[in-house]
Amino acid sequence: MPGFELFGDKERAQVNEVLDTGVLMRYGFDGMRKGRWKAKELENALEERFSVKHAQLVSSGTAALTVALASAGIGAGDEVIMPTFTFVASFESILAIGAIPVLVDVDDTLTLHPAAVEKAITNRTKVVMPVHMCGSMADLGVLKTICKKHGLLLLEDACQAIGGTYQGKPLGSIGDLGCFSFDYVKTITCGEGGAVITNTSEYHTHADHYSDHGHDHIGTDRGAEKHPFLGYNYRISELNAAVGLAQIERLDDFLAIQKKNYSILRTALETIPEVTFRRVPEGGEESYAFLNFFLPDAKTAKKVHSTLGKEGVDACFYWFDNNWHYYKKWDHLTNLTSLGNMPLEVKRQLPDYRESDFSLSDHWIGRTISCLIKLGWSDDEVNDRAQQMRRVIISAL
Repeated sequence: MPGFELFGDKERAQVNEVLDTGVLMRYGFDGMRKGRWKAKELENALEERFSVKHAQLVSSGTAALTVALASAGIGAGDEVIMPTFTFVASFESILAIGAIPVLVDVDDTLTLHPAAVEKAITNRTKVVMPVHMCGSMADLGVLKTICKKHGLLLLEDACQAIGGTYQGKPLGSIGDLGCFSFDYVKTITCGEGGAVITNTSEYHTHADHYSDHGHDHIGTDRGAEKHPFLGYNYRISELNAAVGLAQIERLDDFLAIQKKNYSILRTALETIPEVTFRRVPEGGEESYAFLNFFLPDAKTAKKVHSTLGKEGVDACFYWFDNNWHYYKKWDHLTNLTSLGNMPLEVKRQLPDYRESDFSLSDHWIGRTISCLIKLGWSDDEVNDRAQQMRRVIISAL
């Protein structure tokens, strides 16, 4: 991770095919495109790769979450349970459709804590959104049981864990809907892009229409298409899809490299008694996009992270102090800061997160360091990194 590290001839060939036609838009211009439909091809490849009936490409992972929620009929006042540790897009997508993000604690999986989820359910709850952060999954078996018990949708945000599996099934394919991001720093990239996958035909039809201004895409005359409902522009371009089409063909190779490099780093650290690792739910296999480990306390974790940076060990993250990924720095959510007036219904219903107790999340995230696993490292580079990390950690203990 990320796939751009290994851009090559396959990506260039796919992009050049699009440039050869001059058609950059995924819809219409049938006579000009020489039979080339890169977005459609990538959707078909996603359906095959993730063993689902339907895939809908969109312009980003954020768009994928927004489209997935809207496609399932989630809207004003509906509550969506999500974790305190995720990317800001999770709550942004919920607020974008007028729904209410309900934050709950994470556990030692670094994902949704099932007991916290069940405690947060109200008569307004419609969706549980586990976010498979940093390459590994939530306790999907337990969450599915909770959702079935309460009649809730399970929406998997698998944007950071493409290629991971749970009980033999690809992440993203286990819930009612799943979302991927193909932005520039993901394991496979389109530059910008995302996808919604589902086995429910109605959700797919809604996603197809909603992501293109409500167009129904019936017939061959785009100008004659009808608009069954309101939609917005979340379309991906043919250029972006072309890059993704080359990248998905290489996904298994990328995952193998990630696993190899991850294993070298983990082997170097796992003999240090004070270092422990995130829990991967039984039956799950990570995508190995990150190595995530715990140190004995927050003070030590902070010191190790700082020293790693000073020693030139890049791409290691201390999420507790991160502006993008942990609730403590989400000032625009806690202060309800918006360019316009936030809907009154949202203001009334949204919890006051300045007063919330997420001490369980603090316990885990405060002790966590996550190291991005790069695809472009040479064997010498990854082995040198492993020894540097080991030395820094031991000296800090």
